[in-house]
Amino acid sequence: MSSTLPPSAMPPIDTRYARIIAIALPVLLANLAMPLQSVIDTAIVGNMNDTAKLAGMGLAIQLLSLILVSFNFLQYASSGLSAQALGQLANKDDPNSALANTSYSAQSPLLSILQRALLLAFMIGAILLIAKPWLIDFGLQALSANPASGSAAKTYLDVRFWGVIAELMNFAFIGWFAGQGKTRYMLYQQGFIAILNIILTLFFVYVMQMGLVGVALGTTIAFWLGVALALWLSHRHLQVSWRALLTADKRHFTKEKILRLFSLNKDIFIRTLILTLSFAWITRLSAQSGDVILAANAILLQVLSISAFALDGVAVSAETLSGQAAGRRDWPGFRTIIKRTGVVSYGLALMLSAIWWLAMPTYLQFMTNIEPVFALAYDYHLYAVLLPIVGVGAYWLDGIFFGLTAGNVIRNAALILAALFFPLSWLLYQRWDMTGIWLSVWCLLLLRLMILGGFLYRAQQTDHYEKFQPKT
Repeated sequence: MSSTLPPSAMPPIDTRYARIIAIALPVLLANLAMPLQSVIDTAIVGNMNDTAKLAGMGLAIQLLSLILVSFNFLQYASSGLSAQALGQLANKDDPNSALANTSYSAQSPLLSILQRALLLAFMIGAILLIAKPWLIDFGLQALSANPASGSAAKTYLDVRFWGVIAELMNFAFIGWFAGQGKTRYMLYQQGFIAILNIILTLFFVYVMQMGLVGVALGTTIAFWLGVALALWLSHRHLQVSWRALLTADKRHFTKEKILRLFSLNKDIFIRTLILTLSFAWITRLSAQSGDVILAANAILLQVLSISAFALDGVAVSAETLSGQAAGRRDWPGFRTIIKRTGVVSYGLALMLSAIWWLAMPTYLQFMTNIEPVFALAYDYHLYAVLLPIVGVGAYWLDGIFFGLTAGNVIRNAALILAALFFPLSWLLYQRWDMTGIWLSVWCLLLLRLMILGGFLYRAQQTDHYEKFQPKT
């Protein structure tokens, strides 16, 4: 990756706090639409007055997350690569107008990144759909599902699996839009999916009386219609014909480019698989402790999901801006981006924890009418309230390293995390049971911060950021 112009000859990257927030805010709003779907689904089931169904919902969401989030490298690779492609386009001989009048020939590198990610998403989703019976049975057994909660989870998953291709393609679109700073398109797409999901789910459950099947069906249909909207938004953004959008250009599907995509994806896959296995492990510990604990933790862990997606808004700012700086080899600007996105990240985390502290009683009443589940969740709600502050550093540094497309660091950090987390979590659970489960969640987040922070600190001390960059 080379620059036509030195950084000093190009317009500087806008690293003002206002710019960071301008990128982050639409992402934050769009991202909040994603966990909102799980929150609504969980709340509907949580008010069916059936602990086994609520516990089964928690198992189903965790298993689906384990399967799908393992492949969200489609989002991160698309985001990092498109951000760097945008940075390279800005290095053309006329940087002031590089993207002013876009055309298919100018934007084709960006289009090819999207096409490769969508093709990979379709292939992976098709394989998962074929393997559905085995994946559901094995997954629920691995999560130590009880018969009643396991049966409820299987009912839900049998329907949701028909949307896995759409959900994986959704990852690709989110990353591609985010990498270019087109965060309003993310907001349109994710908001559309969330609103449609709520409407359809309420209709299928309360009008059609379809129970868990209706909850799953509403979500599945919403994701497929979301893919259709994302295609239209991409067509509008690139200003190309539908034929060009849906036809692969062989020049951009070379062996070298495909191998680079797979190489980056491999490292991100390892990282994401370890993280999802870590949360699956936490769910397994909850399941071993009984359906009440499993149901209570399913509700409280939605706090982490919502907070993580909100904090990811600033992480996307960090990823987008650091990716553009890396594309230019503008390392002084990169250091400024690290500092300022960190300030914004921790400021948002404090705000989120304050909001959760005030809203938690109302939130728990909304999520379930099952008294034992409500009482246990309330006893442990402070652990959930503090999750944004505990976890913010991990999400922020993830954004920095994804912007660098530093796959080797991302992979190595995850391997170190696995070596430390699983034995530590087992010891905490054996010693303190439910409290040990929540201390494990905190440890998972804090260890990620410390490990990634160590890599970044070492690079800052030597001023050798380029060693993180993949060789092309």
